[in-house]
Amino acid sequence: MTLEKSKSLEADLNLQIGYEIAEESEAPAQHHPTKTIEEPTTFCQKTKWIFTNITVEPIMVCYVLPSVMASLAVQNLSLEKACRVNLGFSDATCDAMSARNTSAYNISEEEAIQKMVATMNAYKNVIQSLLPSILLMFLGSWSDRHSRRKPCFLLPLFGEIASSTGFILCTYFFYQLPMEFNMMAEAVPPALTGGWFCMFMGVFSYISGISSVETRTLRIGAVNMFSNVSISIGIALSGILYKKIGYYGVFCSPTLALAMYTSGVIYGLIKVKEAPKQVNVEDGVETIQEKMAETTKKKRNFLVDFFDPQHIKETFKVAFKQGKRNRRKRICIIMILVMVIIGPMHGEMNVMYLFVRYKFGWNEMDYSIYSTFNFCAHMIGTLFSLIFFSKFLKVDDAILGVLSSASKIASSFVYAFAPSSTIFYLGAIVEMLNGTSFIAMRSITSKLVPPEELGKINSLFGVSEALMPLVYGPMYSYVYKRTIDTVPGSFLLLGGFLTTPAIIIFLWLYKEHKNDAREDAKEKALNEGLITQKKLQLQAQQEQG
Repeated sequence: MTLEKSKSLEADLNLQIGYEIAEESEAPAQHHPTKTIEEPTTFCQKTKWIFTNITVEPIMVCYVLPSVMASLAVQNLSLEKACRVNLGFSDATCDAMSARNTSAYNISEEEAIQKMVATMNAYKNVIQSLLPSILLMFLGSWSDRHSRRKPCFLLPLFGEIASSTGFILCTYFFYQLPMEFNMMAEAVPPALTGGWFCMFMGVFSYISGISSVETRTLRIGAVNMFSNVSISIGIALSGILYKKIGYYGVFCSPTLALAMYTSGVIYGLIKVKEAPKQVNVEDGVETIQEKMAETTKKKRNFLVDFFDPQHIKETFKVAFKQGKRNRRKRICIIMILVMVIIGPMHGEMNVMYLFVRYKFGWNEMDYSIYSTFNFCAHMIGTLFSLIFFSKFLKVDDAILGVLSSASKIASSFVYAFAPSSTIFYLGAIVEMLNGTSFIAMRSITSKLVPPEELGKINSLFGVSEALMPLVYGPMYSYVYKRTIDTVPGSFLLLGGFLTTPAIIIFLWLYKEHKNDAREDAKEKALNEGLITQKKLQLQAQQEQG
């Protein structure tokens, strides 16, 4: 649904951007094959530079915009199918539900439809989580080995084309195909082609490969800008378009979903060129041997090469190897943190549209307006946190995570017990700092591992995130289905409860960071001769005593 996709996309952007900027800031100075370009300074120079160096940005627009824009129509198609086809309610009843005319239908009928859709969402989450998580592990490794990035961001477009075609068929054969076919069209094609997990992995890897150190931050910012603008426009138009032009208009209009996905594929095939492989000229014979090994690999069967489990083992070996200052322990803790923060977001948004329809009688337009407001509040809150808390007050990353998680927990009570739409909107204001936790996680992680290992860690974290809907989606659907007739906001309270461990983890990471700072200060003093080893041992004994 609209808000689920927008918040997921926003979260993934924050995660990826945090990693890429960390790679740039932490990498040691070294020879870079890309030509060094002076970074633009003024706003006009930056704007001109962005538009004259456009590569994958239009592909992002052609993927994100129609995906978000059509998602509300997809959700309503499932509700319509459940009402008219699966449950066989009368046209008068279903028309009244679509118009949100609560006097013309029984509340029990609405509950029956929502329970059926919630159950379907649980199965959909299993498909959308399990398949991409498996594909990501192999595709990321294959892409690195062969320096092929285009398949990573073109495959998801083919998946969305197949999905939109399926929605058109489900609409045309409305009474012949039940709701389950709608779920299959929504879940299977994107899952088999990697979905937005694969899209962002490919886009950011491509940007890193074609940009110089001086321009990388600007290029990543450009991708972020194009994506956020697309999300905002998509959310704002989703309800309006569904209301004005219906299912066919959204799915196959000359300017909408199917056409935009197809345009993205054509643009990617024609205009976007693979980044040239970086060759280390200092390695001589070793480089030739590597080329010979690569040629041998090409002769191998594609499927054998692609699904080679050895590369997955290497990823886990790098991620969980021992290191100084409890590296493995901290990586494991942060992986749990990823699950604790991202999981509730996927779970809640899985049933949020159903909840506001049931409790406040909202229609597509109402939800579209709220989604736009919520997304903008998150963007403003994240920007405020980074500028005021991080840059101005120099607040530690872990404390930013604590503030972000506290914002999420507090908002869950506002959402769950909101007696009116106005108070529900207030929940978005209370939650506006929540987006900072994603950036805080990545910033902390970037300081634990060297830049050359960030890619493997990123891949592993991406798989963890992809698996979250598999766990949290069915959980939240079940809770909502069981409590809809008593306390329908129970799933929101569950989200606040499940986020609580994040505060504990962030506080532990803050304590570890303080310990690291003390150790660094001691090492610096020892190296500069300001303190002796004997005095350090004496201080350690006193601390233990």
